[in-house]
Amino acid sequence: MAATDLTRKRVTTTEPAWVRWTLVALALVFLLLFLVLPLAAVFTEALRKGLGAYLEALKEPDAWAAIRLTLITAAIAVPLNLVFGVCAAWAIAKFEFRGKAFLTTLVDLPFSVSPVVSGLIYVLVFGAQGWLGPWLAAHDVKIIFAVPGIVLATIFVTFPFIARELIPLMQAQGTEEEQAAIVLGATGWQTFRHVTLPNIKWGLIYGVILCNARAMGEFGAVSVVSGHIRGQTNTMPLHVEILYNEYQSVAAFAVASLLALLALVTLVIKSVAEWQQEREMKASAELPPERPMALEGKATA
Repeated sequence: MAATDLTRKRVTTTEPAWVRWTLVALALVFLLLFLVLPLAAVFTEALRKGLGAYLEALKEPDAWAAIRLTLITAAIAVPLNLVFGVCAAWAIAKFEFRGKAFLTTLVDLPFSVSPVVSGLIYVLVFGAQGWLGPWLAAHDVKIIFAVPGIVLATIFVTFPFIARELIPLMQAQGTEEEQAAIVLGATGWQTFRHVTLPNIKWGLIYGVILCNARAMGEFGAVSVVSGHIRGQTNTMPLHVEILYNEYQSVAAFAVASLLALLALVTLVIKSVAEWQQEREMKASAELPPERPMALEGKATA
C-alpha cells in the first residue's frame, strides 16, 4: 500500500509530457541556433575554396607564429594558475585567518573587471609612460608589446577558474579527513597527496580545462598589451581579427576553425572526465565503509 502511495506521489509531482518535450525542444533549438550553426558556418567558410586553400592558410608563417604563441602562453599561464588555484582554495576552504574575505574577493576580481580594462592596467604599470616603464626601459626589459605582457594579461583573466572550481568543493568536504590523517601520523605532504588531492581530483581537472580554454581564446586583454605585431605578438584570436579585417576570409575562418577544434577537444575531454567521475562515484557507493586501518595505511604510506 505504501509503495502504491509513493508511486502515486511521484506521478503527481512529475511534469506533464508536453512540458518535458517543450523544454527539450527549446533547448535543442537554442543549441542549434547558437552552437551548431555557428560552428558549421566556421568550417563551411574555412573549406569554401577547398582543402588546399585551407591547409595553405594554416601553413602561412604568421599563422604558425600565432599558433605557437597561443600554445606557449597557455603552457605558462595554466600551470601557474594551477599552483595559485590549489593554494588559494586550500587556504580559503581549510583555514580561518584575517583577510580571508578580502582574498576571496580578489579571486573573483577578474570576473568583474572587463578584459580590456585589465589590459589597460598592465599598460599603466609596465608601459613606456607607466609607473615602471622608465625603469624597465633603462634595463632593456620589454613587457608591453611583447610576450611577457601577453602572458601576464592571460594569467590575470584566467586565474579565478581553478580556484573557483575548488573552493566550494573543498568547503563541502570539510577538514575531517585531513585531521584524521594528521592524527594518524601523516605529514602535511602525505595528507595532501593521499587525502586532499584524490578528493579534489575531478574539480581540479575541470578547472584546468576551463582555464586552458579561456587562455587560448582570450582576446580583449591580450589585444591591448600585444601591439598586434604580426609574427611576433599576435595570438590566434588576434590573427583571426587581422585576417578578417584584410578581407582574407578563408584564412581567417581557417584559423578560427582551429580554435573551434581546440574548443571541441576541450569539450570531449571534459565529457570523458565527467563520465569517469560518475563511474568512480558509483563504484565507491557500492563499496563498504572504509575501516580505520585503511586510513592508517594511507597516512603511513
